[in-house]
Amino acid sequence: MLSLPGGPALVEWRRSTRARRVSLRIDPRGGAVVVTLPPRAGRTAGMALLMNHAEWVTARLAALPGAIAFADGAVLPLHGVDHRIRHLPEMRGLITVENREILVCGEAAFLHRRVADFFRAEARRRFTDLVHRKAERASLAPRRVTVKDTRSRWGSCTANRDIAFSWRLVMAPPHVQDYVAAHEVAHLRHMNHGPRFWALVAELTPHTEGAMAWLRVHGPRLLRVG
Repeated sequence: MLSLPGGPALVEWRRSTRARRVSLRIDPRGGAVVVTLPPRAGRTAGMALLMNHAEWVTARLAALPGAIAFADGAVLPLHGVDHRIRHLPEMRGLITVENREILVCGEAAFLHRRVADFFRAEARRRFTDLVHRKAERASLAPRRVTVKDTRSRWGSCTANRDIAFSWRLVMAPPHVQDYVAAHEVAHLRHMNHGPRFWALVAELTPHTEGAMAWLRVHGPRLLRVG
């Protein structure tokens, strides 16, 4: 924790062999400012950049949405609809979703893990279905679909045809999920963002502009959950 003119801030120091200059960014998931240093730069250079941009850092941290934990009574979205977590220790089964509530059984100590596992499983089910339906339309064949907890990308596609998504997208509305799935499926044919890539995305989803706008505004909230 570092004291800045605008108040205390959590600072993470990272060194990168690929970095050419000292840089700052805000990590919305952890609520920290990340200072990246190239191999030959010392923390003095990082501190100088941090202090010169203290007002920007303070403003960006203050603008972050509040963190939402997987806890009894917490309200968080599932497929774009807010649901309340409700702990019912005597309930049978692990998790049930009904009437905009996520009902969790068992001991309170296991609630966080059970909700996290449920969201990941739901994301895997949703995006596996979306990817295979869109890939079939485009006569493409993904090798594998997985979910991860990425910090900077909502989705990715490798040259080996492996597609991955942030599990957090399961909280986004269906039209956003549809766009991200289409985006990654299009990369199975075009490993770039050229005109032919965007033309294929447009064939696979009508939601590109709306989904991109939604993620710009609401994406940081998703990163603050868990």
